[in-house]
Amino acid sequence: GLVTLRPNRGAIVSGLDIDELHEVFEMRSALEGLAVRVAVNRIGERQMAALERLLDEMDDYRDESAAWVRRHRAFHEYLCGLSGRPRLLKQISALYSLVEAPMRLWLHHSEKPLSARQEHAVILDAIRTGDAAGAEAVVREHIESTVPLLIQFLQLEK
Repeated sequence: GLVTLRPNRGAIVSGLDIDELHEVFEMRSALEGLAVRVAVNRIGERQMAALERLLDEMDDYRDESAAWVRRHRAFHEYLCGLSGRPRLLKQISALYSLVEAPMRLWLHHSEKPLSARQEHAVILDAIRTGDAAGAEAVVREHIESTVPLLIQFLQLEK
């Protein structure tokens, strides 16, 4: 779904309209929530340390939106990968690819600070409690809270 083939005209990068963007975030929310719920009991000290390092790397690039988005994706994909469900991770990665460009554009032009450490620290705190359902809810809220701000920005850019 990343490229649209046009007869006798070549290929163009596909964009998402607002409804499609909303749908992709809903799907990410459900799938990443599932991945985290499955992963919670598989996450030990070593994995938590790796997640903390990934948060530190996001902080290192808070002034560079493209690099920050890549590290943000790495955090989410590592966390979801801890589920041990490769097909699930493949679907999550494909969905993230669909929203990466609009997110990069939004973060490049917005006033929002790129750290987001507090939002991601809440995810790690939920995982530390061992409450799989609670961790799933926190991840879903984290993803879904992005949608209104991103859509508002994209509507202003039209």
